[in-house]
Order: sequence, then structure tokens, then C-alpha cells
Amino acid sequence: MGKRTGLGKGLGAIFGDEVMESAAEEQEMKHNSRIPRGSSISSSEKSPLSEGGSKKTNQKDADLETGKELFLKLSSIEPNQNQPRMEFKEEALVELAESMKVYGVLQPLLVQKKGDLYEIIAGERRWRAAKLAGLKEVPVVIREYTKQQTMEIALIENVQREDLNAIEEAKAYQRLMLEFGLKQEEIAARVSKNRVTITNSMRLLKLDERVQDMLIQSRISGGHARALLAVEDGELQFQLAEKIAAENLSVREVERLVKSLSRKKTEKEKPKEEETLSIIFRELEERMKTAMGTKVSINRKDKNKGRVEIEYYSESELERIVELIESIR
Repeated sequence: MGKRTGLGKGLGAIFGDEVMESAAEEQEMKHNSRIPRGSSISSSEKSPLSEGGSKKTNQKDADLETGKELFLKLSSIEPNQNQPRMEFKEEALVELAESMKVYGVLQPLLVQKKGDLYEIIAGERRWRAAKLAGLKEVPVVIREYTKQQTMEIALIENVQREDLNAIEEAKAYQRLMLEFGLKQEEIAARVSKNRVTITNSMRLLKLDERVQDMLIQSRISGGHARALLAVEDGELQFQLAEKIAAENLSVREVERLVKSLSRKKTEKEKPKEEETLSIIFRELEERMKTAMGTKVSINRKDKNKGRVEIEYYSESELERIVELIESIR
């Protein structure tokens, strides 16, 4: 995956250069898979953090180490309940945990003090994998942030790593708007994305909740979901989503299907509209016939244009109709 300079620059400013210079988890796992395994090596012996001179410290000293890289016990760290990411793939966690057993945690977690514990701002996946690996402590960097900054950083990290599913990402943007009053332009600037991207992401929240769940479970793709946005009825959305999953339809096939349904709906509505207009114009003809005392026909070209025909059967009747019309002035 190519380097995202916009996000990288933003995180570097937030985390500090010493954190951003560490390898990403994905790079870490790829690197480890290429190195033959030997005997088990502890994290303190093999972790680049130890080799780079990062010191271990006790919990009392941790309060004085804000902004520095140090080690904390896993038991003293808790996840952020408000972080945008809700889904963690077990298989990927196990794979990362196996890597950590041999090479340790290569990238420190970002945490902040919360009571007697430390709350994760960025790095919950690493924290979960470290627990699976049976590690007792992990490298961290302690910082202090407001609630809004904490959520923004968690969102930025997950978006940068592409860890969020489409619905989690959309809900995170929605929370930033609702809780902190941010505009879409401001959110776009924070995560280095186009404003239109933010808008399109949040539109997914208009989908039926069952369809959102199918997107979260990867039963349908983001492209499928966006195609279904053209369908207003939630039940129909869900039925189509089930059809997509069952028949493995492509996005193009779904778009054609949605257009076909829309066309059929329009064709059904058109006769109803035509019938209503016919009734209205027949009533107008009857009213004019009563007023004129002769047959009157209204010939419509379209909804707004047409021609009115008044019949007469003698010269005297024509003069009467003319006089009647002149009397209207």
C-alpha cells in the first residue's frame, strides 16, 4: 500500500517523530514472515524499542514521563470505549500475536492517563494482540488530550491504516459533527480526505440497518451499498442486499437492477397521473359546456399546454357565443 503523506504528516505532528518512525503493524508482520524462526526470544531482548535505549519504568515514574517512550504493564491499560473501531478480526489478531511472541511490539501504543489506569488513544489492536501473546507489558507514549482530540486521533489512525469498515468510519464522522459541531470541511481537513468523500461516507447511514450490518460483515461491498442508496424503501434495500449476497452480483449488475426497478416504478406512476389529469379535464369540459350551452373540447398537448374547441351549429349560435365571450370583459 502506498504511503499517504497527508495522514502521515498529521500523525507525526500528533504522536511525535519517534513514534511515527516505528514500523507499522502490517510492515512488521510482512517483515517477520520473511525471517526464519529460531528459539523464542523475549520482547526485551529483540524489540527495537529496547535496542534503541527506551527505558522501562514503574507506574509511579510514568506520570513524569509524558511524551517519552516507555513500558507499561498491560493490566494498567484499558481500551477507549469511544473509539470508532468496533470490529477486530480474530484471525489477524492471532497472526499479529504470534509475531509479537518472537519480535515483541515494534510500534508503541499512544495512551493517556485516566484515573489509576491509562486509556488507549491509538493502538488497541496491538494491545489485544499483546494480551493474546501473553506479554506482560508493552511500549507506550503517554500524552494528554481533550475528548475531541482523542476521538480525532483514534479516527485518523484507523483511517490511515484502513482498519475501519465503511459504517464505523461513517459513524465516526457523524459523531464528530454531532458531538463537537465540526463541519464536513473541517473533518475532511483532519483526515486528509476530500469533503465529497466524507459526504458519500455518511450517506451510507441512510441505508436500512440490516443492510448496514451486511456491509459490516462484508456480505456486500461499499460499491453495492452505494448503489442501493438509490432505493428509498428500506425493506426493498434489504431484499436486494440479500439477493446480492446470494447470487454474488457485481456492482454493475446491482446498478442495472436498481435502474430497472426505478424505471418500472416510473411507468406504474405515469398511468395513475395520466388518469388523474383526464378526470380533471373532463370536469373542466363539463363546466365550460354548462356555461357556453354547447359542446366544448379540451385537447391537451402536455400538462401545461393545449387547445380549447367550442362547437356551434348555426350563425345565430356563433353570434350568441361571441356575445357571451365579450360579456366576460
